[in-house]
Amino acid sequence: MKDNKNGIINHIDLDNIKSPDFLKTLSYKELYVLADDLRKEIIEKTSIYGGHLSSNLGVIELTIGLNRVFDFSKDKIIFDVGHQCYAYKILTGRNLNNLRQKDGVSGFQKRSESLYDVYEAGHSSTSISAANGFAIARDLNNEKYDVIAFIGDGSIENGLALEALNNLAGSNHKVIIVLNDNGMSISKHTGGLGKVFAKISSASGYNKMKVAYKKSLVKTNFGKRIYNFSKAIKNYFKRILVPVNIFDAMGLSYIGPIDGHNIKKIEKALKRAKNTTKSVVVHMCTLKGKGYKLAEEDESGYWHGVTPFDIDTGKPNKIHPGFNSWSHIYSDITLKEMSVHKNAILISPATVKGAGLENVFNQYKNRSIDVGIAEEHAITLASGLGISGYHPIVSIYSTFMQRSFDEISHDLARMNVNSTILVERAGLVGSDGETHQGIYDVSFLVNTPNCIVSMASTVSEAISLYDESFLNHGPFFIRLPRAISKYDGKEQKSDIKFGKWIILKNGKEHKKAIISLGPIIHELHNLIEENSIDITLINAVYIKPLDTEIIKQLKDYESIYIYDPYSTIGGLASLIIEELVNIKYKGNIKTFTIPTEFVKQGTIIEQLSDFGLLPKQIIEKIE
Repeated sequence: MKDNKNGIINHIDLDNIKSPDFLKTLSYKELYVLADDLRKEIIEKTSIYGGHLSSNLGVIELTIGLNRVFDFSKDKIIFDVGHQCYAYKILTGRNLNNLRQKDGVSGFQKRSESLYDVYEAGHSSTSISAANGFAIARDLNNEKYDVIAFIGDGSIENGLALEALNNLAGSNHKVIIVLNDNGMSISKHTGGLGKVFAKISSASGYNKMKVAYKKSLVKTNFGKRIYNFSKAIKNYFKRILVPVNIFDAMGLSYIGPIDGHNIKKIEKALKRAKNTTKSVVVHMCTLKGKGYKLAEEDESGYWHGVTPFDIDTGKPNKIHPGFNSWSHIYSDITLKEMSVHKNAILISPATVKGAGLENVFNQYKNRSIDVGIAEEHAITLASGLGISGYHPIVSIYSTFMQRSFDEISHDLARMNVNSTILVERAGLVGSDGETHQGIYDVSFLVNTPNCIVSMASTVSEAISLYDESFLNHGPFFIRLPRAISKYDGKEQKSDIKFGKWIILKNGKEHKKAIISLGPIIHELHNLIEENSIDITLINAVYIKPLDTEIIKQLKDYESIYIYDPYSTIGGLASLIIEELVNIKYKGNIKTFTIPTEFVKQGTIIEQLSDFGLLPKQIIEKIE
């Protein structure tokens, strides 16, 4: 990438990049051309495969600057969540072809992909804790390299990140925290002298000079007095003229705010951070979605995570007339429930857009709470509301609910607080991969006293379960998959009794029965009818409590199949097997569940197929 005779810069072939070493040979003019090319590539690839768009577009220059100041073949960088690492992947020798597809490049950092990925995440706020661990190990091993935690303004508000900051502030193990701020406000310095002191505190070489100054004076008692006096004077004026932000107050060095799209300023700030002797926060201000007008103007978070879309119009590529996502279906039901139940309060831990709850939040502003990335707080907040006479509705992704298991047990279930918990994206979720599969929640919920666990297979069942959750049953969990369903908004509730299952088909000979649940059961039902299979098909709407009466009716059956493609063996299947043992069932039991493993990225159909869990595969096994 060099100026030709006409002054035009040739573009780098992004697919041929092997390492970020070439960045140090480029002029700033060339770097900005590269930044534009990276943006175009990310927009193009996410339009094809889906993924995280806005967050990646906002950190291009910052990623370039980091790779020019640090050597990540030796230094360590940990991206919080990891969803904003697309440019980093390209610059470290990985293209985005087949992004988030089966056997393709991951949408997050992945240690198996590259030596440049030293850590993995998918959930937020882990980076500072992990970086602290790397820094301690580095110092214990007497090694020399920098450790960088790259974290956003939303993630740093989470309790885990604050715990890590608190621990880091009290340690001597240096970590550089790059705060990518595209929304959070941190106090600005005021007054002319305040700016001078702030500039001194962040100037290149200042921290080294400060250490040398101290060492030269503290050798004698007189020198110590001079040092302490001068330090007191400096701190006095700094306290008066420079507002203290949270990082200063914790004892961390602070540099910023810095324009996160100005590569020169980025490099200057990062070099200063590199020269500090203690942990430091480098505050970078960026524009989320930079370079794609629709994403830049987005205030709702629509362009944070996207499905494949048309670049010109921004419209999704796949539209299914007459269908809607289960998230939006439950959102519509939530609207109706909140109109009936004036004591209902909706809580979301930063997933308002992902769960399709915008309409609810707009219509019931005073009864809708977005607590941010704070799943633990969301559940305990719900318990306080529930005990105070309100009915909390918590909409939470299955994968993120894992973070609040203690609160579910200790604060909701133990006190049997009436509440509705919508477990979003229950089951396999596809291209987000190992960190986001919603297949583990049932195993801990069914082993927690007082918890009701359910899953509807139709919209009518969903309405019934939602209504039932308001009838003082304690914590009532309703699981919903990442899938679509026929929907016109006119569906009426079905007649489901609490804790009872539905027999969809009675086998004539009563020799074989299959117990399943969720929307996929109807595809299975259709295949059973098409193939004229004589089998009893049971819809286990309630996972807990079990319908023990129906299970007893199966005691004389020769074979019982349990088909649960929404969780592992530790869920519905284990409960049914235990009950069959209790009634001394003598027949054959066969389970079809998701293996207890971390399921890699791919489409949901690909994942089910790999496990032999597609309905057509089940039919082949039971015929």
